[in-house]
Amino acid sequence: MCGITGFNWKDAKLLKKMCDAIKHRGPDDEGAHVDDTVSLGHRRLSILDLSEKGHQPMYSEDGDLVLVYNGEIYNFLEIKEELISQGHHFRSRTDTEVILHCYQEYGTDCVRHFNGMWAFCIYDRSKNNLFLSRDRFGIKPLYYHYDGSSFIFASEIKALLEHDIPRKENRAVIFDYLYYNLTDHTEDTFFEGIRRLMPGHNLIFDLNTSKMEISRYYDVHDRLTEDANDCGKLKEIFTDAVRKRLIADVPVGSCLSGGIDSSAIVVTMRKVDPDARIKTFSLRFPDVKINETAYQKEVNEMVDSVSYSVTPESSELMRDLEDLFMTQEEPFSGTSVYGQYRVMKLAKDSGVKVLLDGQGADEVLAGYHYFHGYYYYELLKGFDIPHLMKEANQYYSKSGSLSPMIYLLLRATTDNMKKLLYKHRKVPFLSQDFIKENHQRKDSRWHLSSLDEALYESLMVYSLPHLLRFEDKNSMRFSIESRVPFLDYRFVEYAFSMPSEMKIKEGVTKHAFRKAMEGDLPQSILSRYDKIGFATPEQKWLRDKAMVELMHEIISSESFRSRDFWNAELVTDMYDKLLSGESSGIFVGTDIWRCISVELWMQLYIEKRYSGPLVHAALPDTRPIEMVSSREAVVETLT
Repeated sequence: MCGITGFNWKDAKLLKKMCDAIKHRGPDDEGAHVDDTVSLGHRRLSILDLSEKGHQPMYSEDGDLVLVYNGEIYNFLEIKEELISQGHHFRSRTDTEVILHCYQEYGTDCVRHFNGMWAFCIYDRSKNNLFLSRDRFGIKPLYYHYDGSSFIFASEIKALLEHDIPRKENRAVIFDYLYYNLTDHTEDTFFEGIRRLMPGHNLIFDLNTSKMEISRYYDVHDRLTEDANDCGKLKEIFTDAVRKRLIADVPVGSCLSGGIDSSAIVVTMRKVDPDARIKTFSLRFPDVKINETAYQKEVNEMVDSVSYSVTPESSELMRDLEDLFMTQEEPFSGTSVYGQYRVMKLAKDSGVKVLLDGQGADEVLAGYHYFHGYYYYELLKGFDIPHLMKEANQYYSKSGSLSPMIYLLLRATTDNMKKLLYKHRKVPFLSQDFIKENHQRKDSRWHLSSLDEALYESLMVYSLPHLLRFEDKNSMRFSIESRVPFLDYRFVEYAFSMPSEMKIKEGVTKHAFRKAMEGDLPQSILSRYDKIGFATPEQKWLRDKAMVELMHEIISSESFRSRDFWNAELVTDMYDKLLSGESSGIFVGTDIWRCISVELWMQLYIEKRYSGPLVHAALPDTRPIEMVSSREAVVETLT
């Protein structure tokens, strides 16, 4: 895992500044290629072949190709054998060199051979162009700025900002965030003039003409198969996906929330390697409803792992808030991002360099409860009312909630009614002028009419993209490589090919995967119907005295009150009602957080100031990490 940078002119000093801005992505090594045409930079986090042979930029044997690369190609050994049989010769044990030779053999189609996560740039001197690519689902980030002649790219936005790029907010993207709670859903970022290469896309920049061409090389819709109804096959693919993601020359651990996804990863790690010393990393919140300690302990005891946990406090969130925003680079919804941030720091402090995580499972396997509503709508359209009522009754008997029926009603509501509900119920605090300015903005979720459509949009648009941004930025902030086996493209394709009734059945999400993991996971986890993940006690934190003082300071500040995005008086009133108990809904707290998030982002990134009481600082040392084998005692909690 690494960080890459580059642009289409010669400037070694500027390139060095870009690389230094993302040093956290690769503290082990740095490299640069600078000639009269391009400047390419690299920061290395050594995972495979820790020797100097893994140094980047990496050159082809004839010197015609120069590669800077961030990611892992998990099937590189298989590809390497194939390329050797075709006459290629290798000098290292790296997957980086495999990319170079694969490009020599297949050109830009090389990416179709890869199973992994990547963002890379190949400088092809013979064609005098730059070939950039991002993996199928966007696990690894790739940002760029292009003004018609100058082309700049990097793994993180902060590296692009080392250039003389105007710092201007993208008002349309801010609207989507405040109004629809959408981020990372288009190629546009919160920064005007800075874009992201979308998942499954290639980019070619012609250095002769300064023209740029973007093309899509992958769409899961084109890869669906018939008769995908074998839970055993799903498990077989998942097991191999975990096996491939354990390949490393450094220690590998796993996040463990206590849900089905992370628990499945941990038990499969033990199945793949019976003798491995497995480390797990968790959040714990004793005496809080979201606490998952009991489930975590059960899994840790089952696999005999060494477990670590952390219990963040609101005071620590305040202390780290500026660093968290600088890490994420764009606004984010809710404080669960901070929970993940602290888990990644915990892993770093324990000496682990690679973590497996369950990101992507909910989008692929229909794990969110709102998917029931889309499934109901699909059944309603097919006039299968008996099945619909059966599913609704079974869901209600397990959860006691009617929320899927509400989603069903929303699906059947006209666009005008949806806008009316948003305007008067969900976002009454937004400025009417700001809403009018962006009246053409759309939410694709309004037009989804089946479970498969909802899963696809969740995977590619409104859910997974921002979760992968959180994952990458938080992990790389602490020089951790995060690997996500549920996004192995083989697993995604097979799961997407399964019929709806295998994804949701008898009022339960992830039906096929639950069946696949029977006998491997404890029944207590297989029968879980709640959805928590790395949640934090957000509502409690928003009511803590010190946090209340900070929130009031921000909301009452001159800059907040002068923004034309919202009505500051209404935001203040919302927060006061939340504190008094008049409004206790989680959505109220989320709405307030989004406003606070935009305000702090504007101050830090656009105006390059911060008027609040926080300072940028590293996390202070805590007491020594205590770890124990799960079969010996209960794990200690870090605070």
